[in-house]
Amino acid sequence: MVEREEIFKYVKEQYGVNPEYLWDDTPDAAIFRHENNRKWFGLVMKVNGQEYLNVKTEPDYSDLLRNTYDYIIPAYHMNKEHWNTVIVSRDVEEGLVYELIDRSYELTKK
Repeated sequence: MVEREEIFKYVKEQYGVNPEYLWDDTPDAAIFRHENNRKWFGLVMKVNGQEYLNVKTEPDYSDLLRNTYDYIIPAYHMNKEHWNTVIVSRDVEEGLVYELIDRSYELTKK
């Protein structure tokens, strides 16, 4: 399990980005986006009592992840070809979570 505060701390330390809260009806949903192009590279939200992290990946890698880890599913409320949801409230590999954040950051920086 990776706590949302750990994700926030990692993103702040690696990329200097703080979470943004955009929606009044979902005040705990937080996005991360690039300063220069405003593209999102992450979304943390609670769905049905579970903590979700949405990250962007290459489509072929998305298929591999979804077929390998039961806690990685097609993205909740996002393009399912390019985005995945990591259910971080499950027994997840912490290193993989941070690797996926890094990949998402790289894929969205242009």
